[in-house]
Amino acid sequence: MVYSVLRHQKDAEDVTQEVFVQIYLSLPQYQSQGIKAWMTRIAVNKAIDWKRKAQRSREELTESLDQLSVPVAAEAADSPVLQKEYRETIRGRLHELPQNYREVVYAYYFEEKSYQEIASEQGIEPKSVESKLYRARKWIRSHWQEGDFR
Repeated sequence: MVYSVLRHQKDAEDVTQEVFVQIYLSLPQYQSQGIKAWMTRIAVNKAIDWKRKAQRSREELTESLDQLSVPVAAEAADSPVLQKEYRETIRGRLHELPQNYREVVYAYYFEEKSYQEIASEQGIEPKSVESKLYRARKWIRSHWQEGDFR
């Protein structure tokens, strides 16, 4: 069930582990109304939560970058050429990020890899990936200015 929502093997495995923990913790509240449906509902809810959290993380960086360059972003929305230029400008600016943030930001936002994929590639925990992305967004907000993208 989890895989059918996430469509990503590694993420589905991680969420499935969380589902089993949630089922175990929720057993005292179970009211004998169909164990299969109850377990399926927990699995689907956990998968949906995971997917929403991943989407929110992607949107946060996009919003951070958009806040830095509102005029360019507005123009870029109207023209495919400007959209491409805008993306290339941002991609070019990634070299300014500290190395440990740059790799995670590039993998997550440009290659669209999951926390799990990045963590396994870099030999770190998924929570570390989340922390690095948070710190990278914070770094971007404090170091990049709107005028840098004109």
